[in-house]
Amino acid sequence: MKKQEIFTIRLHMNFTYGLKEIKQAALKTFELSDGKKVWAIHGEMGAGKTTFIHALCDNLGVTSAVASPTYSIINEYKCDKAIIYHMDWYRLKDEEEALQAGVEDCIVSGNLCLIEWPERAIALLPEDCFHITINVIDEETREISAIDLLYQ
Repeated sequence: MKKQEIFTIRLHMNFTYGLKEIKQAALKTFELSDGKKVWAIHGEMGAGKTTFIHALCDNLGVTSAVASPTYSIINEYKCDKAIIYHMDWYRLKDEEEALQAGVEDCIVSGNLCLIEWPERAIALLPEDCFHITINVIDEETREISAIDLLYQ
């Protein structure tokens, strides 16, 4: 998954939502994702990345418990005939540790991969990764934006 050096950043979407509307925000984001399978979910500690992923998994029909994989690095959820990988790279030291944890197998699997703290091993992400950022506006409001990196 070698990165090219030259790319253009294009804003894909940007909207705010109240925490009570998180399921609708997750659904809207999914609908605007253009079917991308690998999502890099950026945001500060406490921004609501795991809560957003939980809402998205609910929308996609996951019935098992959705929890942060902070210590396990990778959680696997099943919905209908699909698998969703939820990864939290916060505790990873570098890309080598990420590879040892098996993240590359998930990324190339063709299944939906939702990655918290992707900055820890950013070079492992594919070029068509869906980058979203969740920002805290206030205690009850979040802003979500997505960009496309267009490699040349």
